[in-house]
Amino acid sequence: MDDVVPPSPDEIVAAAQLLEPVIQRTPVQSSASLSRIAGVDVWLKCENLQSGGSFKIRGAFVRMSRLSPSERAAGVLAASAGNHAQGVALAARRLGMKATIYMPERAALPKIAATEGYGAEVRLVGETIDEALVAAKVEAARTGQTIIHPFDHRDIVLGQASMGLEILEQVPGARHVLVPTGGGGLLAGIGSAVAAFREDGPEVIGVQAEGAAAYPESLRLGVPTPVGHMQTMADGIAVARPGDVTLPLVQRTAKQVLTVTEEEIARALLLLVERVKLVVEPAGAVGVAALLEHKRTWDGPVVAVLSGGNIDPLMLNSVLQHGLAHAGRYLHLRFRSPDLPGQLARILEQVAALGANVLSVEHYRTSAALRIGEVEIVLELETRGPKHVQRIISELGPVDAIP
Repeated sequence: MDDVVPPSPDEIVAAAQLLEPVIQRTPVQSSASLSRIAGVDVWLKCENLQSGGSFKIRGAFVRMSRLSPSERAAGVLAASAGNHAQGVALAARRLGMKATIYMPERAALPKIAATEGYGAEVRLVGETIDEALVAAKVEAARTGQTIIHPFDHRDIVLGQASMGLEILEQVPGARHVLVPTGGGGLLAGIGSAVAAFREDGPEVIGVQAEGAAAYPESLRLGVPTPVGHMQTMADGIAVARPGDVTLPLVQRTAKQVLTVTEEEIARALLLLVERVKLVVEPAGAVGVAALLEHKRTWDGPVVAVLSGGNIDPLMLNSVLQHGLAHAGRYLHLRFRSPDLPGQLARILEQVAALGANVLSVEHYRTSAALRIGEVEIVLELETRGPKHVQRIISELGPVDAIP
């Protein structure tokens, strides 16, 4: 793997110039809310606002633009759960090529619709990206079409390096850059750009979901090492094995790779929606999650890359509900009360007076654990946070908070 040649400054500039009429130079936005919470200046590289909803168009276009005339005429294949699919579809439309995308059968419907909307043919195969990739390889062997890998190609890395150039120009004083990491194409690209243009540049740090973190062990062993099982809401970075091209580049240019839990991702996504007013997919929020969970690590301005915003509305609703629960915004209470006329109404009036919103009420008289003349009441409440929760519990008296 040591023979992977790092991108040169000239190559990175050439890729950026190639992309200039194709992509958006996405904004870098400061966040007073995140800065206050993290105790350091925080900037967000809003690649969730990129064409196609993620950074993937950068690498896909560079890779596909360098195909031979015969390869272009044959068309391209790809396997993806969503973001890479849309990047390849967009690049193919710009280049006048045919693209066929193999997606898992359970891929999010909005991502399937968007990919087809960009002009690609979508074929749904298997349960996982790996199964979809097998089908794409079979088709490539039959037709001679080129498979556009989502990360493990030098041209892909060059395309992603264009974002590193933008970050250096937009936040010249940055000390750390937090990069969502799956296969490592974006991490290798941004790291290579920083290494090529700024010897005293920011530390580039990868962030993976704890449930799909192949990089820590692969970096320790020095070879791509697959994880045996993956489970994470951050499907955009759920990659079982680092690439043969990307791993050595990450080894050279990235400071470290951190991991974050599902709960931390949910809290970050909620904070981005609620306080920063940005819709980001779970994979795109992992940098913010790491920023908040490692508060004492940062000694200067931090750039967190929001790598994508393609989130299924159903997933968004689920994640927001999860994040609200972990932020103490929901409270479940169970308690016993005398079975008297109007008692439930009096309890609900007390809850209302405390400023809590009742989401559901359950009222039981038949439990064997109850004494005669008792009822059990279970309330689901919407609150304003942990302090409000404690006030409600103390005011209502002997109650049990249900996790």
